[in-house]
Amino acid sequence: MKTTRTAMAALAAVGALTLAACTAQPGAGEETGGSADTGDGGGGGDTIRVGIKYDQPGLGYKDGDTFTGFGVDVATYIAGELGYSEDQIKFVESPSAQRETMLQNEQVDMIVATYTINDERDEVVDFAGPYFVAGQDLLIRSEDAGTIDGPKILDGKNLCSVSGSTSARRVKEDFSPDTQLVKVNGYSECIQFLLSGKVDAVTTDDIILAGLASADGGGELELVGNPFSEEPYGVGIPPGSDKCQAITDAINKMIDDGSWQEFLDKNLEGVEYTPNPDQNPPTPRSCE
Repeated sequence: MKTTRTAMAALAAVGALTLAACTAQPGAGEETGGSADTGDGGGGGDTIRVGIKYDQPGLGYKDGDTFTGFGVDVATYIAGELGYSEDQIKFVESPSAQRETMLQNEQVDMIVATYTINDERDEVVDFAGPYFVAGQDLLIRSEDAGTIDGPKILDGKNLCSVSGSTSARRVKEDFSPDTQLVKVNGYSECIQFLLSGKVDAVTTDDIILAGLASADGGGELELVGNPFSEEPYGVGIPPGSDKCQAITDAINKMIDDGSWQEFLDKNLEGVEYTPNPDQNPPTPRSCE
């Protein structure tokens, strides 16, 4: 935890209480899981509320009452190490733009939702991990292969990403300032825009894009395969949580006993994507 964390956490808590008072109802389609009796989220309650993605095939995906993906498997393993059985886990949708608020308001006990650890987020919530390192990339129509080969040639083109993600902003600020950003609520909407020609590319982490292309692309989409960032996925936890070390120990055990590789292989089967072997599996950082 950074030296400014105590003050920042206090300010965040005040802001979160104010926000909660102003927004008593959750956003459309969002589950808060607020009725779960979790205590401190460490094995002492009836359930543990875990934020995941609902729209990322291979990572976090909801189909009826079934949840699948690498993040789901990682979350289930960690919850097990914290003392929870699978039927005690309550999965909650965690849209990118709402993750910090959900942790600050303690609507969830942890978030395992392709949640990149960065300095800005590190000031207002806590993290354990990382448990995976991805890289930002572009998804394009196959017919544009060779024409769009990276983020530097997107000036004047329409680029889609989801609200709350830093991906599109990075492209505009660091590579192509005249890119036209199109922000939507979910990645599936970006894919439909790309297939219909409303946007020229979609940007986020390569493992997310590969899963989307495999599940929804119909063979018409492909990953550029030229990553231009490092995205360490962490387990987000409420500020001041005492569960960082227990979650870190669970991640290390998951890697050491082969479960990490098993989960990855299962969820990437049939997907044209290979994780960077120099960065994966990662070494979780120490809890401060």
